[in-house]
Amino acid sequence: MSLVRRAVPGDAEEVLRLRQVMIDSMAGSGSSTDWHGESLPLLRAKLAEADGVFAAFVVDHPQRPGALAALVAGTVDYRIGNARDPYGAAGFVFSVATDPVARRRGYARACMEALLEWFRERGVRRVRLTSSAEAEPLYASLGFRPKPDPLLELYL
Repeated sequence: MSLVRRAVPGDAEEVLRLRQVMIDSMAGSGSSTDWHGESLPLLRAKLAEADGVFAAFVVDHPQRPGALAALVAGTVDYRIGNARDPYGAAGFVFSVATDPVARRRGYARACMEALLEWFRERGVRRVRLTSSAEAEPLYASLGFRPKPDPLLELYL
């Protein structure tokens, strides 16, 4: 039996907690959590969409009932097809996080493998993510390769 399961609406608060763990690890601890309350209703709705374009896979915390040990979330987006991918289904991985006391047990890897299978089932041929230096070995072992990224960003 796998430790990994698809997150459900009742997991939303813990999903946000682990997302904050990831954000704090990149930006330093102590960043604001004021946005959690505003984000929670939409996250619950997205987690309830069994056939939607968003999925989160989690592992329950072995020492804390009701808490999550690990989280991986991703989305499927449509891009106009091309010769390598005529259907244009593109996967994006984000919010990969493990509770600090539950690290080095293979939970993030197991969640990533579940998400990659979910992508395959939806016809995704290309998956992208951004990585911290600490997580790069995990992603490389799963087959991810560095790519120059000419990404630009605009907040509206």
